[in-house]
Amino acid sequence: MKLFDVYPLYDVEPVNAYGSIVIDKNDTEYLDLYGGHAVISIGHSHPHYVKKIKEQVEKIGFYSNAVQNSLQSKLADKLGKLSGYDNYQLFLCNSGAEANENALKLASFFTGKTRIVAFNNGFHGRTSAAVAATDNAKINAPLNKQQDVTFLPLNQIELVETELKKGDVCAVIIEPIQGVGGLNEGSTEFFTSLERLCNELGVVLILDEVQSGYGRSGKFFAHQFHSITPDIISIAKGMGNGFPVGGILIAPHIEPNYGMLGTTFGGNHLACAAALAVLEVIETEKLIDNARVLGDYFSALVSDLPGVRKVKGKGLMLGLEFDFEVSELRKKLIYDKHIFTGGAMNKNVLRILPPLTIGKREIDLFIKALQEVLVIEKSVIV
Repeated sequence: MKLFDVYPLYDVEPVNAYGSIVIDKNDTEYLDLYGGHAVISIGHSHPHYVKKIKEQVEKIGFYSNAVQNSLQSKLADKLGKLSGYDNYQLFLCNSGAEANENALKLASFFTGKTRIVAFNNGFHGRTSAAVAATDNAKINAPLNKQQDVTFLPLNQIELVETELKKGDVCAVIIEPIQGVGGLNEGSTEFFTSLERLCNELGVVLILDEVQSGYGRSGKFFAHQFHSITPDIISIAKGMGNGFPVGGILIAPHIEPNYGMLGTTFGGNHLACAAALAVLEVIETEKLIDNARVLGDYFSALVSDLPGVRKVKGKGLMLGLEFDFEVSELRKKLIYDKHIFTGGAMNKNVLRILPPLTIGKREIDLFIKALQEVLVIEKSVIV
């Protein structure tokens, strides 16, 4: 049997990893500045994380959600305290796509409406009710036929108001910092006006923190830069440091009913152990502070590099927008300099999403390699 070929693959096969280093089958070391789409939050093979996974797998890895699992409550308590959302409710699932699908379902149940407002270049997963607001939306995320989606430009609150006043919108879903879309952000004025409109018109405000959450931006959640309080927050990626886990944080005014949402594997024992270990490391090693400090350090060094139009994002969720497409640059960085980076829908944006444990030494190595590629070989790249 062949694999279903839907991903273009680089000719690199990782077999081992530690910290921000990935080692391939030929024993070549690579600096990981992408972390598998921001999944690796506390570094590869972190000792505390590995210890907690091993301890749990020797006890029980999974059992049905029809029975009690105290690890879920421990995770909810820890997450509430660190995120500042102690009074919210937690529903656990397996991925970001599932988190957003459940968020949208919940908004529809709560309001009795079905239309969704999303934003151009947003990306919210690949399942039936999730949304990909792109030119290739039909390929990237087929939409549930029961939920119509209206795509709007960022920072144009008048257009949002027009749509919400039609009275048929159940939810607005938005990333505080767009990931796949290329690190675009709404302004604080836009976000505060959006929150006000949703509250006034009875629309559920969903903040998609799947990629930007868990300290990556320099705050626990990136929307906290704007001092807003959404009704639902979706989380995943860095939540499990590579173990599949996702969830939604739900405001107290949205009351649960039995059978409203469901999951088979969500919140299993191993997933909870992994997620708890991540939060413990984030707290004890002060990784949110590290993300903020290292993000500032990175941005100061790269802003004057040749070809860089703009440094985008916050903390360690960063994008370098060049005056040329970056696909060849990424290849040069991987094959010649042994550094992983990411791309985006905006083909001129190079995404930087390293483990939150990264230090100045690793950033300096990247800057030096990038300078060499840009200065010496830019004619080949462009």
